[in-house]
Amino acid sequence: MAKLLFNIVRGARTVKHARKFTRLGKHCRFPGKYLDVQGHVELGDNCRFRDNVTLQAKPGGRIIFGTYSGCSYYCRIVASHYVQIGRFTGIAEFTMVTDTGTNVMGSEDVWCETPPVILPVVIGDSCMIASRCYIGPGVAIGDGAVLAPGTVVTRDVGPYEVWAGNPARKIAHRTKNVPRMMQERYRALLETVGLKKARRGYDDEDVRVAAADGKNRSAEQRDKILKEMGIQQPRL
Repeated sequence: MAKLLFNIVRGARTVKHARKFTRLGKHCRFPGKYLDVQGHVELGDNCRFRDNVTLQAKPGGRIIFGTYSGCSYYCRIVASHYVQIGRFTGIAEFTMVTDTGTNVMGSEDVWCETPPVILPVVIGDSCMIASRCYIGPGVAIGDGAVLAPGTVVTRDVGPYEVWAGNPARKIAHRTKNVPRMMQERYRALLETVGLKKARRGYDDEDVRVAAADGKNRSAEQRDKILKEMGIQQPRL
């Protein structure tokens, strides 16, 4: 009985929160009690958001999530113009993503009076964003990239790269120059546990091909938006 009531409550919350989105894909779930959605926010199919997530698209701004993406507890995403999160990308708890910042360099004015810097943010497909990360204006994160907990990102991250630190720096690549010990450990893990079956026909071949060709599709998308905005200034 308790489980039935629990499922009913979760279902009711999903119905309630679903009305807050500009566009809603199929089978999205919002089991948490609190979900703050402001402005133009679009979701692909099968997106999921935990409790106390804030998605704030200011007037003229857009936030777009791809299929099977979502946020964990207490994440906050702010878009004055454009923030895009790709397919199968997970954002862990207490992470902040924003396309808006303040540039105080070269100015003696008090920080709150300096003009805002607004630059689009694009996060690619199959990315893993760990907890307590900060992703700032103008950043493009390539497909398959991984950010370690507490990473502060203010510049582009390439496909399949692993970044960590404050400020963020590249510490590894998921497939290139992997130490032999780690390769052997991974093979042993596959033999013991096996590869988890992909959910609902997930296919990342396009991600692999683009990365092999040295393309950062997120950066290309970001640069396209910058051109449309008519912005020539350097990114943060």
